Amino acid sequence: MKIGFLQQHNTADVVNNIERLCDGIRDLAKRGAELVVLQELHNSLYFCKTEDVNLFDLAEPIPGPSTEIYERVAKECGVVLVTSLFERRAPGLYHNTAVVFEKDGSIAGKYRKMHIPDDPGYYEKFYFTPGDLGFQPIETSLGKLGVLVCWDQWYPEAARLMALAGAELLIYPTAIGFDPNDTADEQERQRMAWQTVMRGHAVANGLPVVAVNRVGDEEGVPFWGTSFVCGPQGEIYYEASTDEEESIIVDVDMKRSEQVRRWWPFLRDRRIENYGDLTRRFVD
Repeated sequence: MKIGFLQQHNTADVVNNIERLCDGIRDLAKRGAELVVLQELHNSLYFCKTEDVNLFDLAEPIPGPSTEIYERVAKECGVVLVTSLFERRAPGLYHNTAVVFEKDGSIAGKYRKMHIPDDPGYYEKFYFTPGDLGFQPIETSLGKLGVLVCWDQWYPEAARLMALAGAELLIYPTAIGFDPNDTADEQERQRMAWQTVMRGHAVANGLPVVAVNRVGDEEGVPFWGTSFVCGPQGEIYYEASTDEEESIIVDVDMKRSEQVRRWWPFLRDRRIENYGDLTRRFVD
């Protein structure tokens, strides 16, 4: 599968952000991409740095204005497209939602972010209700896509449940960056931990992983880019820069997962009868 992604630096100009994304999708399609993945909350600046009720105005219904735009470009380009939108489900009820479009422009499915962080500069619990659609892969003409979002990437349970439900590829639209007050060493430890944990999900589940992050400074928050694609043994196929926009296509052999799972049959050897405590918050 030829997987394309856009690692983009966003500005406060939403219209321009969307125009550049659509131009990028068209370019990737012309270069042969079959699947295109965008970063988390790609229409605007990352707005969760502060708690401001006026920022709920950025949210849209699904279907809505943004889905109409991305429906058109997916159909025009004949690609499966993974987007990430701020969903207005009802007054006072909002989600961080990934929407997947089929090659004909129809909505193949959506995933609502399940794990919601609340850290300095990432006040997402103020904006997003945790998802209620479970960990279900989205069926497309390219296969079953295990779409998760950003903070979900730290949880092996999410990746495993997607794999158990038949996902053939794990995808993580992301918005993560540095605390500028941290030392350079600490910033690098965090960046590498972020990549390492997702490579671990690839290994543990025998699946390729695509992680697409934003890049550049947004009002004092430097996002670290490093979008990457890895194979089912965690092998890096491509890693983007930490500070530049990129438009990349990576050719992934989707049949390789079958062979890797034959060598390392982790699903076979799971001791499911002994995992009941995973449903507890903590085992005292």
